[in-house]
Amino acid sequence: MIVMAIEELDTVALTEDVPAHGLKAGDLGAVVAVYPAHTIEVEFVTASGHTQALITLSKDKVRTIGAEDILSVRRLTAA
Repeated sequence: MIVMAIEELDTVALTEDVPAHGLKAGDLGAVVAVYPAHTIEVEFVTASGHTQALITLSKDKVRTIGAEDILSVRRLTAA
C-alpha cells in the first residue's frame, strides 16, 4: 500500500466517528491547514455547503481518497 502525504486542499475521509461533531467514519472533508506534529485542520460541509465542523485532527484519523472509493450520502443526525 502506498501512503500519500496529506496536503492542504486534499479531500480526506474519516477513519472513525467523531460524535461530538455529528461525523461518522467515511465522511469526507477538505484539509484547510497542515500543522506540525502530524495534525491537520479539516472542514466538513453538508451537501448544501454549510460547514458542519472545522476541527483539528491527528493525521491517523483520516485517509486520502482514491479511484477505488465511491461516494455516498447520509442524513445528518444531531450531535
